[in-house]
Amino acid sequence: MASNGIRDRVAIVGMGCTQFGEHWDKGPDDLLIDAAYQAYESAGVAPNDVDAYWLGTMGQLSGLTLSVPLKIDYKPVTHVENFCATGSEALRQACYAVASGAYDLAMAIGVEKLKDSGYSGLVVSSPANDGTLGNMSAPASFSLLAPAYFKKYGLDPAKGKEVLARIAWKNHRNGAKNPRAQFRKEVPMEAILNSPKVADPLGVMDCSGVADGSAAAIVCRAEDAQKYTRHPIFIKALSFVAGPGEGPLAQDYDFTTFREVVASAKDAYTQAGVSDPRKEISMAEVHDCFTPTELVLYEDLGFSPRGTAWQDVMSGFFDLDGGLPVNPDGGLKSFGHPIGASGLRMMYEMWLQLRGEAGPRQIERPTLGLTHNLGGAPGRCVSFVSIVGR
Repeated sequence: MASNGIRDRVAIVGMGCTQFGEHWDKGPDDLLIDAAYQAYESAGVAPNDVDAYWLGTMGQLSGLTLSVPLKIDYKPVTHVENFCATGSEALRQACYAVASGAYDLAMAIGVEKLKDSGYSGLVVSSPANDGTLGNMSAPASFSLLAPAYFKKYGLDPAKGKEVLARIAWKNHRNGAKNPRAQFRKEVPMEAILNSPKVADPLGVMDCSGVADGSAAAIVCRAEDAQKYTRHPIFIKALSFVAGPGEGPLAQDYDFTTFREVVASAKDAYTQAGVSDPRKEISMAEVHDCFTPTELVLYEDLGFSPRGTAWQDVMSGFFDLDGGLPVNPDGGLKSFGHPIGASGLRMMYEMWLQLRGEAGPRQIERPTLGLTHNLGGAPGRCVSFVSIVGR
């Protein structure tokens, strides 16, 4: 796969992010307004200064979902969806629009109001298929990763379960330091290990939660960035791939890797000029929808050699004070997963960290940050990888 990329041609000059959680007293309009006006304020602009908008949210039909609450009459508003990478897709489209010269200033914004549904996740109809796909819950689909990884790399199931629990423990420990997170308490390893089973070997504490939330970013051409802020962050790479969806139909499919992630990471590293991500990436926000997902991602993203990520987990390499902090804001485990907002929420952490504004979870002198979104299920998914820097 080849892409030309837009390295250092686009800057993020303003961002906003709501607190994620249960917002029974607010609707999607309220969350959108909150995130958008935080972004306007941080960039020092008014709604009408933004030339075009990209909205990421699931199950809606048009840009009216954004134009009505923000009162941005007669502005171009594009509605995008791409599974759980919807928010990241909105950002990618806004960045490419600015890089093309079509617009000077654009906003990417995402929102989801999941708690209102009463279900544990987003209620949407299944995408078109040939009728041979099985009907599995999300925890069941992702639970396939764990025994496959344990068997391939010789981990005793009890030891493997401990590795998964430490990933959840780390993310909740980070989230406890974040005022925007839904869950802001550290969780003992014992409580994670003994949480009620959902899809063996995954317990409740191996799964991300359900939340409401919104996040937004304002982007412009790099040469204009200083007009809006003294501390912009710059797009180094944006890569998005959709896989062939063959996993659930193949008897010998390898569930120890997401091939889509490998492809998008390779493309992103080429765009950004990164040759050794383990050493060159300062921090990462990855799609920890379930703990074995994060374990497999460490290797697919090139942070750990194949078969060794579990050792890096246990050594603390991915902890906040480790060699490559992953999910410093607490990740999906601490934030929950309002689909359209998650990708932009991840970018919001990069915005804070690269500007030195992350408070008690600030990483020392970060230079490059990576965000990753996964949409779909193992063997049938889309993947997004971004790299940003100062």
